[in-house]
Amino acid sequence: MLKLAANLSHLWQELPYLDRFDAAAEAGFDGAEVLFPYDMPAKDTQRALLRCGLPLVLINAPPPNYTGGKRGFAAVPGLEGRFRYDLRRALRYCEALRVPMLHVMCGVAEGAEARQTLIENLRWASGELPQGLTLMLEPLNAESMPGYFLNDYGLAVDILQELSLPNIALQFDSFHAQSIHGDAVKVYQTHKSWVRHVQIGDAPGRTTPGTGSVDFESLFEHLIADNYAGWVSAEYTPGPETDASLAWLQALRS
Repeated sequence: MLKLAANLSHLWQELPYLDRFDAAAEAGFDGAEVLFPYDMPAKDTQRALLRCGLPLVLINAPPPNYTGGKRGFAAVPGLEGRFRYDLRRALRYCEALRVPMLHVMCGVAEGAEARQTLIENLRWASGELPQGLTLMLEPLNAESMPGYFLNDYGLAVDILQELSLPNIALQFDSFHAQSIHGDAVKVYQTHKSWVRHVQIGDAPGRTTPGTGSVDFESLFEHLIADNYAGWVSAEYTPGPETDASLAWLQALRS
């Protein structure tokens, strides 16, 4: 059976942040993820997790840039110091909340220098990680994140192959994979040996699974047939009532 997590930055936005954890547990999710938990004291999130009995499986780095700059610095030449500073803050949250996966955002950049900057930053970061924590790389589509360096699954896997580090892996997102390459299921099949975390949202628009062009029936069949042991996280825009968008969850659980 697939392990299902709720992305609480997207789901149950109609509820206060701390109440979303209880809603996810009541709906039948096994875990949660939060993109940027940094606005809330870690102890408050920790209490919500303990109360509902769910683990927090993934957060993003870096924390939000309140000066209005671009998100992410891992591939931006000249910002290596900023990358290290922000990563250390993110690691403190991972430790406090017992998070096993940290999605590292690469930022807006291009070319060979950016690629080398990303590789060097990730090599450094790999050595800073506590045991049990994995850094995740996720390609983002150009429409959602213009100029983002990591905008292709082939590029992501090339970088992972060059690094060849056990604590850095691929984050597969059906919405981005469909938007970039046109066939999310084929992207998963091609690169599944590198995938350690899955996020689901339909395309276009990161809508509820089953409302767009992604073949979720086939994707779920492949995940189950492959005995995929990682998390599958619901990261989509559900509309005004999250509970009304969960037919796909009920189908998987039946």
